[in-house]
Amino acid sequence: MKSSKPAEAALAANLDEAIGFTLPRRHARGRLVRLGPLLDEVLSAHDYPAPIARILSEALTLTALLGSTLKEVGGQLTMQAQTESGIIDLLVCDYRGGELRGYIRFDPARLSEVPIRPSLFALFGRGYLAITFDQAASGERYQGIVPLEGSSLADAAQSFFSQSEQIPSLVRLAVDDTGHIAGGLLVQHLPEGEEGRERLHTRLDHPEWEHVRMLSETIKSNELVAGDLPFSDLLWRLFHEEEEIRVLATVPLVKGCRCNFEHIRDVISRFGMEERQDMVDSDGFISVDCEFCSRVFPISLSDLDA
Repeated sequence: MKSSKPAEAALAANLDEAIGFTLPRRHARGRLVRLGPLLDEVLSAHDYPAPIARILSEALTLTALLGSTLKEVGGQLTMQAQTESGIIDLLVCDYRGGELRGYIRFDPARLSEVPIRPSLFALFGRGYLAITFDQAASGERYQGIVPLEGSSLADAAQSFFSQSEQIPSLVRLAVDDTGHIAGGLLVQHLPEGEEGRERLHTRLDHPEWEHVRMLSETIKSNELVAGDLPFSDLLWRLFHEEEEIRVLATVPLVKGCRCNFEHIRDVISRFGMEERQDMVDSDGFISVDCEFCSRVFPISLSDLDA
């Protein structure tokens, strides 16, 4: 399909959606993500201070960008950042079938000592970013680990693709001033064409990639989070000079947490009777916390016996 500027702006703002696109003549592919109500739902589980809420919003957006590329039903992507000396000692997000969840553990006392907009190093210190792809059908797992370096999570993600995947990539993440909308762009170069063909070279200075990268870098943060700017218009702004833009199917995104009484009861039932007895609190329950959704699940021994 030839690209053409939309005659009218679409009514939908593409909130809580991801779309894919390709530039066939340039051997490039990309994803756009914009989060809204989903973001509020995830953040409302914890009373996060603004700097922590912002970095989690970026992490959720990045997880959606990467996770929505999975093709296998039931496949899962997990992104985890861990440090030994940072204000944040754990950040974890995962994506499965359009469902997103995320959680951050941090030191409130140390956070109060840094600026309102702390740097990535101020939040994490020396740490690493691990991205894990779990394939449902084959059961295979692939993990890439890179240092948490650069000025943002977007920089760390670009390092992941450069070092682990050897794919020239550009990542942009943004959160609006209200903290209620986040957006992201991922663009990658596949020098030998689209998926299914062997990549014989992945030179960062390849002329096709250099052209796509320069166009992609013109995107502005306010465009990524503009609730009244449809993805179709945004792609037109970026790539209207290209001969063809192929827009792929939209992926709806929702807040998801897989904790429930049945699952937790099943996990606890695998422990021996003596171990279960040791878990029981003074009220006679085994209480299991879900950090993702900030819920406590009290399971009684009688429930397990039943």
